[in-house]
Amino acid sequence: MDDLITPYTRMTGNHNHGWRAELTPAWVRLDEFLRRPSSFQRRVVGDGLDVSGEVPGMLTGWFRSAEGLWLGVCHYRIPYADGRTVTIAVRNQLIPAYALRRREVDHPTGR
Repeated sequence: MDDLITPYTRMTGNHNHGWRAELTPAWVRLDEFLRRPSSFQRRVVGDGLDVSGEVPGMLTGWFRSAEGLWLGVCHYRIPYADGRTVTIAVRNQLIPAYALRRREVDHPTGR
């Protein structure tokens, strides 16, 4: 699947080897944009997805909504609540800026 290119996507590469979206490491705060309604009755489902806290992601660009809200285009993975090693890979998702924050990485490529 290709990266979603936005008006604010920084590109890296060249004409000989091709261009690709520059990836920026970010933290995706799952519980900030996946809010539960006030009437939601919480219960534990062991094999469900863990949408609490934050997960590492990669930001590829930005869009702005008609109301002025910034939306980041992100790739990230959602873990299962039971701790299994497999995760759900989510690509090209629009995440509100208030649910994103910069993630520092040690490796120079950000991966």
